[in-house]
Amino acid sequence: MQNLSIKYGKTLNLDKLTSYCPGCGHGVVTRLVAEAIEELGICGRTIGIVGIGCGGFSHHYMDIDAIEATHGRSPSFAVGYKLCRPDNIVFTYAGDGDTCAIGLGDLLHAANKGMPITTIMVNNTVFGMTGGQMSPTTLEGQVTATTVKGRDVSWQGYPLLVPEMMREMPGVKYLARESVASAKHIIKAKKSIKKAFECQVRGLGYSFVEVIVPCPTGLKMSVRDAYKWCSEKMVDYFKPQVFKDEVE
Repeated sequence: MQNLSIKYGKTLNLDKLTSYCPGCGHGVVTRLVAEAIEELGICGRTIGIVGIGCGGFSHHYMDIDAIEATHGRSPSFAVGYKLCRPDNIVFTYAGDGDTCAIGLGDLLHAANKGMPITTIMVNNTVFGMTGGQMSPTTLEGQVTATTVKGRDVSWQGYPLLVPEMMREMPGVKYLARESVASAKHIIKAKKSIKKAFECQVRGLGYSFVEVIVPCPTGLKMSVRDAYKWCSEKMVDYFKPQVFKDEVE
């Protein structure tokens, strides 16, 4: 169990133990999201829409209102909420399985609408909560519970590159892929997450940040080896970069 509280000043991170596994990247991303909301001064009007999976726990550790959406439907819930309460800040938080397997259609249509909504997709390349099965982002050759000989792209397809699918959409105003593989990556991830929220605060349009993280449990690796895998294998394929930035 990890304690995600940060002992400085006021923080949205609640001082409680979490159910994230040791070394889980969700803990870092949850903290970065909370810090962005704090620093922008939008705590009182922000609501999170969380998906099914490990990402669904994130709102338990932030002092914000939240809605738990059905599997894959966080973007559609967010669109409905934003239409009803356009002055509020709404963001979705979910993993790669929830977001780009059953939820891919909802995600792309929400992005294409161009409404001021923010999506945080935490990509650990597996279905972490349910046993480490292959997800749409599992790497070629990666061993999972359902690809015991490694993902074979000849019949299981290629790992999905989600931001690349969105960059030609005119309604998407901030689009980035970041990582938590190292301290340097985390600093950049914080900047992108904050910009994604700022994009919504300014009413510019849709914003999306994919964050590449390790899942030691799903990968069946030690924490050290999982972060090494993340920094060498995952980041090599899912290259961190800012694809679009119309916030500046």
